[in-house]
Formats: sequence, structure tokens, C-alpha cells
Amino acid sequence: MAQEMKRLIERYGGQASVAPALREIPLERNPEALAFGERLFGGTVDILVLLTGVGTKALVEVLQTRHSLDSIRAALGRIALVARGPKPAAALRDLGLTPTLSVPEPNTWHDVIHTLDFYKPVRGLCVAVQEYGTANPALMRALKERGAEVVPVPVYRWALPDDTGPLRQVLARVIENRADVLLVTNAAQIDHVMQLLDGDGRTEPFKAACARMVMASIGPIASDRLRSYDLPVDLEPSHPKMGILVKETADRAAALLQAKRRDA
Repeated sequence: MAQEMKRLIERYGGQASVAPALREIPLERNPEALAFGERLFGGTVDILVLLTGVGTKALVEVLQTRHSLDSIRAALGRIALVARGPKPAAALRDLGLTPTLSVPEPNTWHDVIHTLDFYKPVRGLCVAVQEYGTANPALMRALKERGAEVVPVPVYRWALPDDTGPLRQVLARVIENRADVLLVTNAAQIDHVMQLLDGDGRTEPFKAACARMVMASIGPIASDRLRSYDLPVDLEPSHPKMGILVKETADRAAALLQAKRRDA
């Protein structure tokens, strides 16, 4: 979505420096997903939590290497399907399936747990969780604390881009105080940025620069990741969508920036 993001920023009068921090790695040989399939068809899975639309589609594609699409639909239709937001729900509808539970915004792991708590106790049930690029230990822990047997189902992973040059250039602009706003649209982006900075020995200058910038996060998951690295979160949009993030940042950035730099 790099070009879309660039056009949005420029539409609201900003000068965009956009660089990819992620490269999606499909797991061509995915033993965890195939093992989940065996359990699914064996009738030993009670609940499947679907965290992303891309991951939902990828999981079905992996299962299709061993099972027909009709049999996958039938097997999924026999268990409770929990969709974390509209994208996995849409992926299910494309399969002709309806989510048993839809997790409301802002679609955090807390919301997943609250939705399940309202549905029924998970003690003694097998709950499979389709992972979305990185594992979510807090979600897994909360399910286990409630007595569930938790089965992680990783479907894809994130890596740094093959060419990290553009990302390094953007980070250099930040460190040199030549940027005013940083927009974060995915929690895994933060991990990769910090990984790159740590390897280059530039973590502390980056944190110092962020204290003088407006740090805008797409939503609570990305915000939690920023705070885990002691980075500030100055703004979250009213809805976790890219267009709303850019618009609301454009509306508020000047005032936030003035206040931060005055305090600094």
C-alpha cells in the first residue's frame, strides 16, 4: 500500500517519505497448518480464531494441498469460527461461510478474549489461532489461563525487505530531525525498524528524535508495540484504517508537533 499511502499524505499537503519495512514470506511447506488440518478433519478442534483476512485465505490454500475445497468448507462449518474484524469475516464469506463470532473494533486480543468470554467458557476446548505474521503470546496466554488447549497455526511470517536502503534513508531523515511525523500501520514494522536500528547502533538517536516528532499509530496493537520499545504514541485514529489515520493526523499534527517541541 506504499503508493496509496504516499498519495494520501500528499492529498493532505504533506511531503511523503514512504519506505517498506515488511516482506511477506508465505510458508510453502507449513507443517503447523497441515497438522491443524488433520485435527480439523479428525474432529478435535472446537474453535478457530482467524486474525487476518490474508491469513484466512492462506490457511485455506495450504489445506487445499491435501483436501478438496468442499471438504474444507464442510469441516470449518462444523466448528465455531471467530473473525477478528471485517477482513477475516469477508474471507469466510468468500468461502460461503459465516463467522460464529465477529470481534468488534478495535479488534485487539483483549476484544478477542472478551468476545469469547461472552460466547461460552473455553475450558477443556481446543482453540486454534491463525497467527498473522508474528505470534501473539498475550492472546495465547489468556486462552491457556482460561483452561483451553491452544493450537497456534502460523500461516505466514514477515521478514525485512530484500533492499533495506529506502528504509535506512527514511530512518536517517528521522534521526537527523528532518521529519515531523511518523505513521505506523503495522506492529511488525516496529520490530523491523528496531532490529535495523539496533544492528546499525542508532537506537538511542532514533528514540530521541521520536520524542520531538508526532508518532501516529494505526491502532492499539501497533501502539502497544511502540510502547514496548519505549516509543511515544501521540495519536490513534478514531478507526484503525489507513485513510482515517492520514486524515486525522493531518488535522492534528501541527498542534501536536508544536506542543511536543515546546515541551522538549
